[in-house]
Formats: sequence, C-alpha cells, structure tokens
Amino acid sequence: MEFLASIHSKVIHFPIAFLMLYPFLELSFLITRKDFFSKSAMLFLAIGVIGSFFAVLSGNQAFEFIKNWTNSGKEIFNTHQTFANLTVWYFSFLLVLRYFLFIKKKLNAIIISVIFVLSLIGGYFVFQAGYYGGKLADQVIISSASSVETQK
Repeated sequence: MEFLASIHSKVIHFPIAFLMLYPFLELSFLITRKDFFSKSAMLFLAIGVIGSFFAVLSGNQAFEFIKNWTNSGKEIFNTHQTFANLTVWYFSFLLVLRYFLFIKKKLNAIIISVIFVLSLIGGYFVFQAGYYGGKLADQVIISSASSVETQK
C-alpha cells in the first residue's frame, strides 16, 4: 500500500482539473445547446468521479504511511478528508442524476441550470479539499524538514 501513498500527490490533480472544468461544460451546453458539450460534460464528470475515488484511496494510504502527525496536522487532515469525501459522494450523486436524466432525455434548460448550480457547489468542495490538502502538504514538509535537522 506504500505505492498508493506515494502516488497521491500525482493522482490528485487529474480529478481536480476535470471536476473544476465540468461546470464550464455544463454552462457551454446551456448556452449553445450543442450535444457535444453535454456529452463532454458527462465524460468530464465521470473521469473526475473515478479519479477522485483513486485520490481518496491514495490519500488515506498516505495518511497511514506518515507516522509523526502533530495534533494540528491531524486536525487539518480530518478537515481535508471531510471535504474530499464530500467531493466524491456529491459528484457521484450528480453523475448518477445526470446520467439518468441524459438517458431519459430530460435535460432541458431548467434542469441543466440546476445541475450547473449544483456543480458550482461541488466546485466549492473541491476547492476546500485542495486548500486543506495544500496546508497538509506544508505541514508534512515542515515536519519532515525538522526531523531531518534533528537527525543531523
């Protein structure tokens, strides 16, 4: 499982990119009504959700791998983990909802507008998870640097 822990910092950027671009594709579909944007939005959302599952899995392994957590580091991790889990489950629900509406051909302007607003709310969760992830990375780097200096 050390492998999963080591890839977290590399894996995480892909779902962030896909989930943050996803609302713009919904908006593009809402404005242009071109089927290309609707299908692209579904693809970006699906890739973002799948990638976020891997990101959460690797993040949990990274947490287990690091042994010398400070109390503030654990607190930041818990907040980061909360927003990461919210992101995964929120966008998973949105994917299932959008897929169902896509298959049933019920994607009208009102529903797409609601989905667009919901996707922006999900973007807030992604932003918060990333913010606390950055603080957590800083904490780990500072902690690692101080332990290296202590060993000298």
